[in-house]
Amino acid sequence: MDDLRRMAVYATVVEQRSMSGAARLLGMSTSAVSQQIRQLERDNGVTLMHRSTRKLTLTPAGEQFYEGCAAMLAAAKRAQQQLAHSRDAPSGELRLSAPVGFARHIAPALGHTLAEHPGLTLTLLVDDARIDLIEARIDLAIRFGRLPDSNWVARRLCGFEIMLCASPAFLAAQAPITRPEDLHSRQWLSFARPGQGLSMQLSGPERESRAFRVEARIQSNNQFSLQQMCVAGLGLAMMARVDVADDLAAGRLQAVLPQWQIEPLDVWAVTPQRDAQPAKVRVAIEALDQYLSAVPGARR
Repeated sequence: MDDLRRMAVYATVVEQRSMSGAARLLGMSTSAVSQQIRQLERDNGVTLMHRSTRKLTLTPAGEQFYEGCAAMLAAAKRAQQQLAHSRDAPSGELRLSAPVGFARHIAPALGHTLAEHPGLTLTLLVDDARIDLIEARIDLAIRFGRLPDSNWVARRLCGFEIMLCASPAFLAAQAPITRPEDLHSRQWLSFARPGQGLSMQLSGPERESRAFRVEARIQSNNQFSLQQMCVAGLGLAMMARVDVADDLAAGRLQAVLPQWQIEPLDVWAVTPQRDAQPAKVRVAIEALDQYLSAVPGARR
C-alpha cells in the first residue's frame, strides 16, 4: 500500500511539474513529497528524475514509470466516479425480496421509478420464507411483524390493518359468532408457525381486551394459499385487509367480529447495510413508502 501511495505522489509531482505544487495539492509538506520520491528510487534501484532549483527532468525510466502511475490514478478516479454514481444515481441491479402476498404491490410501487431510471434493473425474489440477505445478495427485503434481533437495518413503512374473516358458506354452517369467546371452538387457518399455534389480541368497542390462542387445523407457509382456502370455506383466518379487499367487496369473504380490532401488522423495509445506502435502494424505499401511504388498510 505504501508503494501505491508513493506512485500516486510521483504521478502528481510529474503532473504538477514541481515538488511544491504536488505538496500543495496533496496536503503534504514539500520535504515529505521529496522523501516519497527518494524512497521509490531506493526501493527500485533506479533514478526517476533529475532535480534542479528550476525544474524537474524525467529520466527515460521515469517517463515509463509515470505512464503506469498515471494509468493507476486514472483507474482509481474512475472507480471513485462509479461509486459516486452508484450513490447518487439509481442504476444497476436491485435485488428485492418480498413475501408472496406483498408481491402484487411491487409493480404499482416501483413502476414509475423503473421508468424514470432506465439504468436500473429489478430482480424480484418472491418467497414467504425469510431469505438470507447476504447469501441471496439481497439489496432490500420486505418483512412483516416483529423482527428478530440482527445486524440488518429496518425501516417501518406502515402497519397493515388485520381482520378476522371467513366465507359466507363457512359462517352459515356455524353457530353465530357474536363475541370473542365464540372463536375458540371454530376451525382455523394459520400461517405455519410450528408449535406456536395462533395467538391474537382483540380490542373491543368499549376498551375491552381479549387475548387468546387457538390451534389451527390447516397451516401453510404461503399467505395466498391460506386466502384461497379461506374463500373456499375451510375455516376462519386472520388476514390483512389490503389482501382481502377484493374478496370482501365481491362477497367471497365476510368480516368476523368487525367491531373488535387486532393490532396492525408492521411492514418493514430491511437492508443489509448500516452505512450509506446506494441510490437504487434509497429510491426504492421512498417509492414503497409513498405508495403504501395511499393504500387503504395501511396505517402510518
